[in-house]
Formats: sequence, C-alpha cells, structure tokens
Amino acid sequence: MKKILMPIAPGFEEIEALAVVDILRRAGLEVIMAGTVDGAIEGRSKIRVLTDVSLISVKDEEFDMIILPGGTVGTENLKKDVRIKEIVERLYKKGKFVTAICAAPTVLSAIGITAGKTVTSYPGVRNILQKEKLSDERVVVDGNIVTSQGPGTAIEFAFKLVELLLGKEKVNEVNKGVLARI
Repeated sequence: MKKILMPIAPGFEEIEALAVVDILRRAGLEVIMAGTVDGAIEGRSKIRVLTDVSLISVKDEEFDMIILPGGTVGTENLKKDVRIKEIVERLYKKGKFVTAICAAPTVLSAIGITAGKTVTSYPGVRNILQKEKLSDERVVVDGNIVTSQGPGTAIEFAFKLVELLLGKEKVNEVNKGVLARI
C-alpha cells in the first residue's frame, strides 16, 4: 500500500487538507495526517482538527508522497519547520512525489526544488515564485512535483494524485461515489 504524509500546521487551509485526504483514503491509500504541533490544530477558518500522529513521530519514516496544504499562515508555519525541509528534500531526492497546493508551492520554492520547474499556485503568491515557470493550469505535474491552485481545485488535485499512484481506473472507481467533474 502506498503511504502518504500530510503535515498539518496551524493556519492550514481546511478544504485543501481534508478534501484531499478524503479522496485519497476513499482510493484505499494510507494517508497520515501529522501535526506539526501537539493537540488539535486550528485551520484558517477556525476549524479544529485532530491529526493522526505528531510529525516528530513519523519524520524519519519512508513515504511515497508528501502533500503540503496551503493557507497563508499554515504555509508560513510549514516554511519555518526544519522537519518539513528535511522530509521534502529526502523524498524529492528519492524520486517520490512532492506535492503542494495554494500557497504551499512557495515552501517547495524556499527549499529550492522547484527552480526551473513548471508549477501553479494561488494567484496571490505567484510573485514569490520567481525561479519557476508559472502555469495557469489548475493542477500541474512536472516530474515528481505536483502543484495546484487552491481550495477550488482541491478535488481535481486529489484525483490527479490518485491517478499518479493508482491509475485512471481507480480515479473512475472512486468518482462513482463522489460525482466530481474531472
């Protein structure tokens, strides 16, 4: 079974985190929501979420993919977390999928793995992405980096991740119960 890490930091964008985790778990993927802090974590819309584990307890484990949800405050908290940098660099070097949505592609840029790559992001943070080739597509795949624009693209992003890990047939199977336009 493919194993996926989603770090959850205070200020995370709830739609981007929870919709994506939901779709991936419906596809039968193991998704571990790991809190960067202890206890319930409050998102940008003041929704409090209990994570599966603490990030410290899984930071050295192997994953097939990492997903960074956005949210302005959440993204800044991910950027400041040295553990995120270590995990992203390790997975990227191993050819694993490194993914980010909304403002979170700026985390990948700060780490230095998206220079020269084609990415997309929330329009309000594009000025930060100066070393990347910017796309207006809703979901962009460039090698093992996958980016998406924001809350409104979360379901498309999630289904693209399912497709990359399990194939188009699994996307169609899961979508029979979801009814998304994909």
